[in-house]
Amino acid sequence: MGKTNLLDAIYYLSFCKSHVNTPEGQIIYHQADFCVLQGEYDDDGKKEEILCAIRRGQRKQFKRNQKMYDKLSDHIGLLPLVMISPADAELIRGGSEERRRFMDVIISQYDKSYLQALINYNKILLQRNQMLRDQIRDTTLFEVLEMQMTTLSQSIFEERKRLIESLIPYFNTFYRKICRSTETVNLEYISQLHDNQIEKQLAANREREMVVGYTLTGVHRDDIEMTLDGYLIRQTGSQGQNKSYLIALKLAQYVFLSARGHIKPILLLDDIFDKLDAERVEKIVELVSGELFGQIFMTDTNRKYLDRILAAINRDYVLFKVEKGEVVRI
Repeated sequence: MGKTNLLDAIYYLSFCKSHVNTPEGQIIYHQADFCVLQGEYDDDGKKEEILCAIRRGQRKQFKRNQKMYDKLSDHIGLLPLVMISPADAELIRGGSEERRRFMDVIISQYDKSYLQALINYNKILLQRNQMLRDQIRDTTLFEVLEMQMTTLSQSIFEERKRLIESLIPYFNTFYRKICRSTETVNLEYISQLHDNQIEKQLAANREREMVVGYTLTGVHRDDIEMTLDGYLIRQTGSQGQNKSYLIALKLAQYVFLSARGHIKPILLLDDIFDKLDAERVEKIVELVSGELFGQIFMTDTNRKYLDRILAAINRDYVLFKVEKGEVVRI
């Protein structure tokens, strides 16, 4: 009906892209030439107007208070946001790229230098991979790139390591509250930089990498090992445990970001009631209704179920109905 699209539009205005990586050509309505997203924000009387315009075949434009951004990366972090959705299941069952993106999205919202280091690292990585595929044999050129990659890798590694260490206590607290369980959840940051000198490894691996055509060493290979009571959650977790695990992780992300920013992030909860029993759902709503959290957008398909939960909390709320893309206040 369009509930997820509404939340994705809010997400887009924070991150300059879709939560589910929808191609920009598909965001524009059929037969239309362009689309516009516009949001008005109020932070204790301070107004912010954000506008995004997307035209077919052109670079999208982002404006803050009618002033165009030179780089989209300059916007990241202005409107901190955490989204919990069914797509989060990929954090557990998907590849390492999903888990690296999870770390990068968090850190980039409060650390501009990290985001720039990540952008620069990925540019150099693309250049080095192209050189490998082209069978370039200029050792000096490789050494220049690898020296830059080593410096950038170290700063990215340190920030990711700090993030994971900081998240774990919050993560365990939320998981135990949601599940009313003594089970222990944990995150282990997996990186080649823990024990290795990356610059030496890059040089040593060049011949093998020319065969495969891409770089085998660096922070672009990092991962997170996700465990429940010492066992990999992707191998042992039930649907309910997996969902509780992911929600606890995202709530930990929220508290972590809130402690580092000047404003509380927006929290988007998309269809979180699916695959969870009533007791866990009520506990989640109770948690996010506390003083730690700010503005929340929540979607559900069961009005009766939602009404009962909302009636039990002392928090202002407004209900909207979404039907065929039309949003109407109830």
